Amino acid sequence: MDYASSDVREAVRHDGDLLLSHGARGVKVVVVGGFGVGKTTMVGAVSEIPPLTTEETMTQAGVGIDHNPGVKDKKTTTVAMDFGRISINEELILYLFGTPGQERFWFLWNGIFEGALGAVVLVDTRRIEVSFEVITRLEDRRVPFVVAVNAFPEAPQYPLGDLRTALALSETVPIVTCDARDRASCRDALLALMGYLYTLAAAQETA
Repeated sequence: MDYASSDVREAVRHDGDLLLSHGARGVKVVVVGGFGVGKTTMVGAVSEIPPLTTEETMTQAGVGIDHNPGVKDKKTTTVAMDFGRISINEELILYLFGTPGQERFWFLWNGIFEGALGAVVLVDTRRIEVSFEVITRLEDRRVPFVVAVNAFPEAPQYPLGDLRTALALSETVPIVTCDARDRASCRDALLALMGYLYTLAAAQETA
């Protein structure tokens, strides 16, 4: 489901494509999750510019180091980050940063999360356990997030309440379903995050 390319796409080479339009405000949002949950796919599907990816072919060097249960057929992995952009309106632009899923690259998260407004946590119901550490790290950093359950073909479906319990989520954290291959579905997940952030901001103002 990932875009298997470590090259900067031709359209991204034009600096003007990445700049804010006059009067627009840019905010940073991170797409995070365990290995192979669809982060690169989501950034690529929703970005209005050709995404910048750092996908590299997986080799035998990772055997015994990387733990990749349930995704043995995956041939590439993100080694730094993915980058995309989506304009919500003329005044607000989201810059999307996808994190690497391999644990040995998690040290890069420090820089990627700096200045982030919030995060979307992608979850694969076939491998819920790979999301535990990701969510713990977000909670430790106090980064607001929503959980988006990626609808992989033939993946088991569970009631959202059961998933909330399994992931030990607060009742206030939104859980949505999405298809990381579908632009509209990914947009809705991002809008859920924006709505959640607005709710948190409003609560702070009235506190």
